[in-house]
Amino acid sequence: MIRIGVVRPWTVALLFLLAPPVAAAPPKAAPPAKGAPLAKGAASPKGDAAAKPAAPAAPAAYRLGPLPAGEKAAWTHAPYAAGECSVCHERGDPKNPGKLSRPGNELCFMCHDEFQAIMARPHRHAPAVRSCTACHNAHDARQRKLLHAEASALCASCHPAVDDVAQRGPVRHAALSEGQKCMNCHNPHATNVEKLLVQLPFDLCVSCHAVDGLKDDGGRTLTNFKKWLGENKEWHAPVAAKDCSSCHVPHGGQHFRLLVSEYPPEFYAPYDAKNYQLCFGCHNDEAVKVAETDVLTGFRDGKRNLHFVHVNKSDRGRTCRACHEVHASKQAHHIRDGVPYGSKGWLLKINYTKTPGGGSCARTCHDTKGYERTGTPERAAKR
Repeated sequence: MIRIGVVRPWTVALLFLLAPPVAAAPPKAAPPAKGAPLAKGAASPKGDAAAKPAAPAAPAAYRLGPLPAGEKAAWTHAPYAAGECSVCHERGDPKNPGKLSRPGNELCFMCHDEFQAIMARPHRHAPAVRSCTACHNAHDARQRKLLHAEASALCASCHPAVDDVAQRGPVRHAALSEGQKCMNCHNPHATNVEKLLVQLPFDLCVSCHAVDGLKDDGGRTLTNFKKWLGENKEWHAPVAAKDCSSCHVPHGGQHFRLLVSEYPPEFYAPYDAKNYQLCFGCHNDEAVKVAETDVLTGFRDGKRNLHFVHVNKSDRGRTCRACHEVHASKQAHHIRDGVPYGSKGWLLKINYTKTPGGGSCARTCHDTKGYERTGTPERAAKR
């Protein structure tokens, strides 16, 4: 049988197997070392969520005709395997099948009519609208689902900036390297949610971060957020707004926990405002910069600013996480019940009790101490 040569993109149809593919081992080179600098011109991790890259045509190197003679295919289009060229072409002669019987995707829909409803969704992938053959070969291919390349490599060929962030950032998101990779979060054809997400962003994040024992790329155990948010009803405002991207980037980043900017991961840290860029993006940094105030914070003994006392130290300042939960808590102001302390994660109890005019902490970092917003400073601490 003489195989068909390379043909024009609009002369071949394929949509029958546009279901999200299961990723195989990538043919591209191993990713660069963690912490390697991003390529010049690549989107920054903080900005990649907001970037709206154009969807260029599939690289010209992708073959649209059958694989060369003698090359083994991993996946073959059933009509081509059966030699029934007339299913798609005007003639059944494999030596001279002629033109396609219908133009572009219209031909694919004749067999794969379920994709007409999929492609009617409001958010559609431009290559899928343009031509199924932007991602698929209509005859045979080295990859499952007749993809031109391994799934994530195919995505990277059109989205190199996102791929650079995901591969080169010092903090990586395992969702891009495990399971279905890009398709863990995105549908490659069309969705009802922006960015081709398979669920609303918050629901998507929680759907994965809803198991015990999940670990980050450094081997540290992550929170089961479905359980945590269910047990702690005082949600941080970005969480209540279901906006994970207020604090996190989805693909890869420069900061601990894929945060959009600096935030100390330790219990103790010397005070430097630039290390609290994440918190001070919403909260007033003056609350930890002045020794006395009667307006900047409710955490004060008279006018003595206890945020300043705890945080603003040149050596062992307590970081925000020493006292506050960042996602949800049982107490107002996100006061923690306890905080993991040391490399073994021992839970240091805070034992905070709120009072009408202040509060107290009992036998934690120090002996029991209380504070009152009215009255003489130190009065409450001497009770």
